[in-house]
Parts: sequence; structure tokens; C-alpha cells
Amino acid sequence: MRFALKISQLHKQFSGGVQALENIDLQVEPGEFFAILGPNGAGKSTLINIVAQVVKKSSGSVAVFDCDIDLFPQQAKLLLGYTPQEIALDSFFTSRELLINHSGYYGLGNNLEWIDHLLEQLHLTPYAHRNSKELSGGMKRRLTIAKALVHRPKLLILDEPTAGVDVSLRHSLWRFIQELHQSGTTIILTTHYIEEAQMLADRVAIVQDGRVVACDQTQALLKSFGSRRFEIHLGEKIDLPDTFGPLDWREDRMMVSGEYRPETAKGLFSWLADNAHLIHDVRMEPARLEDVFLKLTDRS
Repeated sequence: MRFALKISQLHKQFSGGVQALENIDLQVEPGEFFAILGPNGAGKSTLINIVAQVVKKSSGSVAVFDCDIDLFPQQAKLLLGYTPQEIALDSFFTSRELLINHSGYYGLGNNLEWIDHLLEQLHLTPYAHRNSKELSGGMKRRLTIAKALVHRPKLLILDEPTAGVDVSLRHSLWRFIQELHQSGTTIILTTHYIEEAQMLADRVAIVQDGRVVACDQTQALLKSFGSRRFEIHLGEKIDLPDTFGPLDWREDRMMVSGEYRPETAKGLFSWLADNAHLIHDVRMEPARLEDVFLKLTDRS
């Protein structure tokens, strides 16, 4: 089977003996929306920087649409677009000039129609003739995505694309990324906004300490490791018996939350009906990828 990205036995050790990645095996299918999650320092950025040929691997193999990055580095670069976490734009050019110049790196001399389309789709047309240093942080983030797409790559890697942008812009970028995916672009996303991965990604890999600790369909991870949660707002301070398992209390003891367990839920709600004189609100939440992440990375 042909993969959009195939990583086999990937290792990366930095000077000083720091083991950043160990025995990474990942396959991303063409047209897939794939998310990579992990705590700070888990190795996410190192992993995608190796794929983008920004960082050299220690051993193992990486292929982009069957182009091994060691054997066919230029062909692999043409197939891939990459937005780094850190924004780096040439401040001497306007937004439009920057995209024209970047097109030249890929041998594209007549790319104005696509550039104007990207500027429009990313809501940058009004700022096309502004110097890039005059743009806000959110605009620079969008321009970085436009740079990654200027040569129409088949695989797009987004490293924290919505970091530091406001809620409105985040949702706008989500819509644009979803449209790209629907048009056939394979997308790999790393993000600290775990609800972003849950909403967008077909499949998720969770990385910790340089290793893949889980990789599966998003819904399969939720089913295997996730759980529903409840939240009860009370009209009075109350203490529950320990028989209902570990619960999270607000300081004033007037709100309790916890993992919903069918085997204890009936008894819990029955006890509250008999002993809590006033219940303001009861909320049930669906399983969240955030809870899966915390469980698999052993973080609280």
C-alpha cells in the first residue's frame, strides 16, 4: 500500500546523549487527517522536523508518498508543505511578494492566480501589499500557512497552527483546514488544543518521551480509554460516602464532578435524591480526547 507518510524504526539522539525519539513507526494514508499529540518535550516537533528535513535523523527511514527523504530529498520536499511552530517571515517584502518569491524556490514562475486564491481564502487580500512586519500575529500565522501551500503540496504538516491566535481566527483556520482536507490534501496536525484534534482528526497518535504510546482512530481511542463525566451543582454543602468512588469537589463543596460509571451511577443519583435538598443543575459530558490524553500520558 502506498502511504502519504511512512516512518519506520526512527531514532533521533542529540549531542550529549539526549534520546529525543526512539523506535517510531507511523503510517499516514493518502487523504487522511492525522493528529500527533504529546506533552511538551515529548518529541512531536523533532519528529515532524525530521520529516520536513529540518532536523537530521539518527537512524530509520522516512518516505513521503514513496519518496525516501535520503534517496530523493528534493522530490520529497516538493510533495510536502510545512508550517513551523515559530513564525519566520522575511520582513523586507509584502505578503504577496513573499509568496511570489517562495514560489520561485519550487520553480513556479507563473503562480499568481494560486497566490491570490490563497490570500483570499486566508483573509489576507486586504493586506497583500503590506510589509509582512506590519501584520498582526494572527495574520503572520495565516501567511505562514499560505507559504506552505504555495506549491500545492499533497501533504501538509501543521505544527501548532492556531497557537496564539484569537478564538474567531482559530475557527476560521479550522474551516480553511477542513476545506483543504476535503479537497484531497493529506494533513498532519500537532496541537496543544486537544479539542482541535478531536474535532478535526480521523486518527490520532499520542507521543510521550519519544515513543508512540497510542495510535488509532479518534473514536476508537475515545471508546477504549475515554469516559463520560458528570457535573452536579448543589444548593447546599454536602459530603458523599466514599462508596461512589473518587470525586472532584469545588472548594465550597457545592459542586461535585467525576467519571461516570454505570455501575455506581444509579446509587449515586438515588443517594442525592434522598439526601440533597436542592440540586441546581446536572450535566453529562461525552468522552473527551483530553481525558484519553491525560490517562495515556499519566498526567493530571
